[in-house]
Amino acid sequence: MTVQFKPAETFRDTFTYKKSPEDLLRFPFPFPEDSYMYSVNIEPHVRGGPTAAFQAVFDIDEHYIAECKERARVLAEDPKRCQVLPHMMTAEWDTLELIMESLAADYPEHFTLSKDGDAWTWVNRPLGIQQSFIFGKAETLPCGPFEYITRQAQGDFTLQDQREDNLFVDGGMVTTQADWSLEFDIGMSFHEWHGPVPLAHEKGVFDRALKYLLRLQYGQPVRRLNWTMTVNPRLDTSPENYPVWGPDKASVTPQNVADKVHLRVELQTLYRLPRSNAILFGIRCYLTSVADIAKVPKWRRRLHRVLRDLNPDIAAYKGLPRFREMVVDYLAPLDDGAPTSAGIAPDIDKIEA
Repeated sequence: MTVQFKPAETFRDTFTYKKSPEDLLRFPFPFPEDSYMYSVNIEPHVRGGPTAAFQAVFDIDEHYIAECKERARVLAEDPKRCQVLPHMMTAEWDTLELIMESLAADYPEHFTLSKDGDAWTWVNRPLGIQQSFIFGKAETLPCGPFEYITRQAQGDFTLQDQREDNLFVDGGMVTTQADWSLEFDIGMSFHEWHGPVPLAHEKGVFDRALKYLLRLQYGQPVRRLNWTMTVNPRLDTSPENYPVWGPDKASVTPQNVADKVHLRVELQTLYRLPRSNAILFGIRCYLTSVADIAKVPKWRRRLHRVLRDLNPDIAAYKGLPRFREMVVDYLAPLDDGAPTSAGIAPDIDKIEA
């Protein structure tokens, strides 16, 4: 998989983030049909799928270097965005092993992992890193093993400890989240963590999801898509940073709505870890402007219909009321009423100029 990186783009201040046509077509569009309601929607996380975003265990795209730089900036400003409780050290090493082995297997031109017993050497060419260390000896790395490797991966990660027939958020690297706080949630149980979500508890979505995840098997990871919308291509929309990004919502007008408002999709993956029996939860964030969505006929029809008919409680929870109608009004003339195919694939091979 050859990736042409764009190291200089930004996700704050100047917002130079943009998607190439190839990157747009690999976007994991989250709506398989013309309406939306909460569901468990879990499927096996195997290589392959409706877009190229599903081709690797941990997806790397053209924004990799820029996103790693943005993560480093967030951590410099707020080190508590990465926290792991002391009893999770085995899960930290499990995570390091899983991510290193997966990146080296899926992107050998960019990453190499060499092993001589417990003496490992990791090479990350895009970030210019070569690190020799002893597996299991945290003092041989510049920081803890979980922080070390998740600084070099796109998306957020949490560690779930399984005990008392429940899952507990006992660690995480969270710098690209959609308005939730690791500092607030760490140590919470599965239902406590998802407490603010409307309608899903009444429908039993989280009860079924927890039962499923408690039985998750090693070597059989699963995935699902989740979504919200964000003003500007800003990765860090944390509660701690709300004074910075909250006022952005008031800046949306009918004239700039297509460029300002972005569909924010999370490719959520879950892996049973081998030694700790913990679960690694990957939350890979993708941003695409409404203007870019409009370049794909199937996606613009479907996004219009989903937002037009969205349950008001879900729209409020996702923070959409201030600009939802503007997005619907922008997309309405672009929806010709034609039927859309099932699934999320774009149904085109290239973006027309």
